[in-house]
Amino acid sequence: MPYSLALTSKWQLLEPASKQWIEAVVPGCVHTDLLRHKLIAEPFWGRNEQDLQWIEEQDWTYRCTVEIAPALLREEHVELVAEGLDTIAELKLNGKKIGASENMFVAHRLDIAKTARPGENLLEIRFTSPMKYIRARMAANKEKVADLVEWNDPIGGSSRIRKQACSFGWDWGPRFATSGIWMPIRIEAWSEKRIESVRVVQKHAKKQDRVELAFDPVLSGKGKGTKITGTVSLDGKVVAEVKGNKATIAKPALWWPNGLGAQPLYTVALELRDAQGTVLDTWTKRIGLRTIVLDRHKDRFGESFQFVVNGRVIFAKGANWVPAHAFITECGRDLYDDLLTSAVEANMNMIRVWGGNVYEKTEFYDLCDEKGLLVWQDFMFACAQYPGDKAFLEQVRLEADHQVRRLSHHASLALWCGNNEIEQMPNEIVKTPKRKKAYEDVFYRILPDAVARRDGTTPYWPCSPHNPEGYEKGHNNERAGDCHFWEVWHERKPVKRYEEKNFRFCSEFGMQSYCSPEVAATFCDPKDFNAFGPEMENHQKNGAGNQIILDYVSRLYRFPKDYASLAYLSQLNQAYCMKVGVEHFRRSMPRTMGALYWQLNDNWPVASWSSIEFGGTWKALHYEAKRFFAPLLVSAHVPGDEIIGKCNTVTSTIGRVDLYSVYDGAKPTTGTLSWSLEHLAKGTLRKGSKAVKLACVKSVRELKLDFTKEMAQYGARFLYLRVVLQAASGEISRQTVFLTAPRNLPLPQGKIGTELKQLDPLRWELKLTSPVYQHAVLFHFRKVAYRAEDNFFDLFPGDARTVIVRTEKPVSEAVLAKALEVGSLVDTY
Repeated sequence: MPYSLALTSKWQLLEPASKQWIEAVVPGCVHTDLLRHKLIAEPFWGRNEQDLQWIEEQDWTYRCTVEIAPALLREEHVELVAEGLDTIAELKLNGKKIGASENMFVAHRLDIAKTARPGENLLEIRFTSPMKYIRARMAANKEKVADLVEWNDPIGGSSRIRKQACSFGWDWGPRFATSGIWMPIRIEAWSEKRIESVRVVQKHAKKQDRVELAFDPVLSGKGKGTKITGTVSLDGKVVAEVKGNKATIAKPALWWPNGLGAQPLYTVALELRDAQGTVLDTWTKRIGLRTIVLDRHKDRFGESFQFVVNGRVIFAKGANWVPAHAFITECGRDLYDDLLTSAVEANMNMIRVWGGNVYEKTEFYDLCDEKGLLVWQDFMFACAQYPGDKAFLEQVRLEADHQVRRLSHHASLALWCGNNEIEQMPNEIVKTPKRKKAYEDVFYRILPDAVARRDGTTPYWPCSPHNPEGYEKGHNNERAGDCHFWEVWHERKPVKRYEEKNFRFCSEFGMQSYCSPEVAATFCDPKDFNAFGPEMENHQKNGAGNQIILDYVSRLYRFPKDYASLAYLSQLNQAYCMKVGVEHFRRSMPRTMGALYWQLNDNWPVASWSSIEFGGTWKALHYEAKRFFAPLLVSAHVPGDEIIGKCNTVTSTIGRVDLYSVYDGAKPTTGTLSWSLEHLAKGTLRKGSKAVKLACVKSVRELKLDFTKEMAQYGARFLYLRVVLQAASGEISRQTVFLTAPRNLPLPQGKIGTELKQLDPLRWELKLTSPVYQHAVLFHFRKVAYRAEDNFFDLFPGDARTVIVRTEKPVSEAVLAKALEVGSLVDTY
């Protein structure tokens, strides 16, 4: 059996100013070590980011002393294993060079058998400044920054280095191009052979009553007569033996995406034995038994783009994932778990790991396996052109080979995607033969080849978005492929523009909002809560972001009285925009079969497109996502719009509301659709109901309601439509529909009543009531860590609303009641 010695202690970092060695944490990075020793200011505070850009221009050296036992050196192979170095590194052991790195996405296994010695050893890792490397590479190749198009790097050149793209800055994240040992590092010693990786192939019987597993191991070392044995177990019980690199599972428990079934995970434990039966190495992983197909068949709309799991078509519901922290070494299982649990609670079944990020740590994919979140996995290329020279392509080959082997066994893995948005610049790709060849070498040859050889099951898609009729013809083909739709936001098109589009799968679309006051206070003094002030401008990375937010907010709402109100309104607007888009996409089933909004999370506190703030607080969008991604959805489509003409006159073409039932639950059911047209002062004007049948993965227009008479008699500004769809199981979907922009409504003032009841040490029941209609009620507990099952909802006169709240720590009723704040839209003016 191999020896393994983790190198987690006795690390030091050379601080360049003082030339002193300081204690370092590994895995870690330069920024976090300097911050720990108070040698730099808090990177996220105010405009400190700008004062820390000198770090990317420095070279940095880590070192540690390693005690190596004589027994370890008696093995045939002694290797230093570095799972991830960020990025340009030279490694020395006892003063002798043992290897180098120029790709943070590649693991290294370096032979140190002749360099290591019994007792104390000195390991040094010297990191060259990423900027120095970029400039040296361009000089050697006689290149200019402009020779390759880059959309986000404000300085340029970052596509020349295989490093996390967004560490050089993005339109939602800071520029902290750090260096360090970002993944585990250890010494391994072994003899004869070891298991390098294992490809697992599943063959499912048509009746789903049997699964045959085949294990294709890649072995390193020399030695004859070795064989693989092992077991497959479920919940600690062995269900199959591995013989001849195969196993058969009878009556398999299938793995399902969130919302469609359970996520049983089988443990595969393999042993590599020599001719005498001695165990040389082991390989243990958890797998889910399932089939995942990207179904692209010809249909009356063109070509489908839909995922089929275990023979069942699904509508993909989810969001795009960016790094959970600007310093990725700070990401661990707890942080991943909190964010991914929030995704599950919002009824998501898919997460897209975006291509400007990193290939996430193992804990991320383990949690997706456990929670039923399908993973759309981009390779790490985004929004830029990349070199095509031999050395760069070789790094891509090594990276793809390593990452595909590392991740392919995961039950959650649904798709390998070549890159993010590069095919949105087709004219730049084909501008020269050199550029075209470089692009196609990577995304049409190297990457799909790696997926075919090292995975063989998971589909590959060259780009998101991609036009399968030919990338040269432009992106966002409504007949086929996936689309990124940014006319709403970047082009400031009306939100109803979503309803004019018939995409097959929308893998990016979004709307920004501001941080809540509590999160804003983590980077800015409350006296500086001004969206156009320098501190907050530094936490808005989209060039026109503030203007666009205010533009869209002004279309719906009145001018806010303070920053807290502005943040609230921006979040309401964000939730509304995504609701319009997602509900249209879901109503469009089976033509449209996926909606992944941009973005789930943030990597620092910032105004952005996220539905979850940095730190884990849900924005209004995330609560709305829980509603619009629910298996049961009542969706109201309002044909027509309000048009502003000359002299600020408003013309309305609104008069009808179409009510749809949308359903993608595990089994068909029935329900009741109820509606009532309400007057803000007079109460119910008209109402009705209908029994409905709810078929799986189906949208049905159930009712067409004409309110032109009531609008003419009372005025649209005094009316709202209340809609409820209740399934036979008791599940409820609610909607409130306005027939004019909310800013036109004379919303009544009324005190919101609250009542707290403790259910257990961490769970509380909060009851809210109001004598008048209250739109988008927000409650908050100041300085209390909690998670609510719902928020930003409507209160109706005479109807109490009860919400379950879970606090992070036990708290008294008196403290909780004192911390409670509650308000609604009418309180923002």
